[in-house]
Amino acid sequence: MVHGFGGGVGLWVQNLDALSMHRTVYAFDLLGFGRSSRPLFSRDAEQAEEEFVQSIEEWRDVMGINKMILLGHSLGGFLAASYSTKYPDRVKHLILVDPWGFPERPTDPTQVRSPPRWAKALMTVLGQFNPLAVLRVAGPWGPGLVQKFRPDFKRKFAHLFEDDTIAEYIYHCNAQTPSGESAFKSLTESFGWAKRPMLSRIHLIRKELPITLIYGAYSWIDTNSGEEVKKQRPYSYVRTIAIDDASHHVYADQPQEFNAIVEEVCSSLD
Repeated sequence: MVHGFGGGVGLWVQNLDALSMHRTVYAFDLLGFGRSSRPLFSRDAEQAEEEFVQSIEEWRDVMGINKMILLGHSLGGFLAASYSTKYPDRVKHLILVDPWGFPERPTDPTQVRSPPRWAKALMTVLGQFNPLAVLRVAGPWGPGLVQKFRPDFKRKFAHLFEDDTIAEYIYHCNAQTPSGESAFKSLTESFGWAKRPMLSRIHLIRKELPITLIYGAYSWIDTNSGEEVKKQRPYSYVRTIAIDDASHHVYADQPQEFNAIVEEVCSSLD
């Protein structure tokens, strides 16, 4: 399981127990995020992407995993797809959860699904800096800033934590050297569009590899990308699913339904 931008393995807390009841589940912090090391990534988009992908392959090799069901959320979905283009023999099924970075940036502004107001404000103010620089500048007030900008995170995990555990976790995931953030910035152009959109390369994944795309019905991510993947892979298994009452963090918004869908996919391969 590969988390998204600014996250870490802790955000899978509502999923790991359920998904590991019948099989071994692996989750890790992406290089440059969470508790993983913070190397200096290339500023070139293609090279930075390759460095992420190679780190996933090195992790797989060290863990001794021959073949896996690879699931990625948001940025993790983008990297999981990129990994699958290079190492298709290592992937049994690719599960993309509200994946970032798939469509090209539209030339017509009316075709753009608007991101949340907090995201637009942050991208406008911090466009020339690393995306989460404000958290590090805030120092001990950082967790409060997370809570102010993203009060929805506390609600998503409210039945597990009554205090500010989630806000503090997100803060500490991002309070260190912004290695992964810098790499993500290298992958993006204005307002978070991918410099190298994945839809232009999705055909490179071998046709025998099945893909399931899971979206939040109310996500700001463009769900039309799933239909475009189907069009580009007419002779391959591609399934798209939209989960009601869920936004971008679909795994936390509707964890039971999300877990059931992922379990169904995994069971079909047993």
